[in-house]
Amino acid sequence: MQNRAIFLDRDGVINIDKGYVYEQENFIFTDGIFEALKHFQKCGYLLFVATNQSGIARGYYSEDDFLKLTKYMLDEFTKKGINITKVYYCPHSPEANCQCRKPNPKMLLDAKEEFDINMNASWLIGDKQSDIKAALNAKIENTVYFGEGETTAKYKIKSLKEMMKLISLTCKENF
Repeated sequence: MQNRAIFLDRDGVINIDKGYVYEQENFIFTDGIFEALKHFQKCGYLLFVATNQSGIARGYYSEDDFLKLTKYMLDEFTKKGINITKVYYCPHSPEANCQCRKPNPKMLLDAKEEFDINMNASWLIGDKQSDIKAALNAKIENTVYFGEGETTAKYKIKSLKEMMKLISLTCKENF
């Protein structure tokens, strides 16, 4: 049986997007993220982070800075009993035209191959249209836009509590 996954963008979904966040003191978890991820995990979903980090290519911070902050984030999740299966990131600038930068689906497709993910039973939560496009390019139909503005996502939410309600519809059989 294939795994189900929830793919999360980092800046704007997991933490408040302050623009090129790479220092622990500027990394503020979004309201409700711990409760939401525990709930998704309880529902049987693997949790992944897929994040564009062009600040590395632009020289705003180093890949080591990003990895240190990622370790801090993962440690905080572990303290709360949350397991992030893997963090995928694109360190390239938009001008690099790489395959991993969202809206390209490479990060999501890599997870699919590596962890045998059923994309039809999976979700992506993002705060930018490029996140939603990446999901659609990877054949993930359950797209969730977390924020304001126009989107082509299937769902639009203003809080992670709303997302928990959506996911609850798909996991009742697991309780």
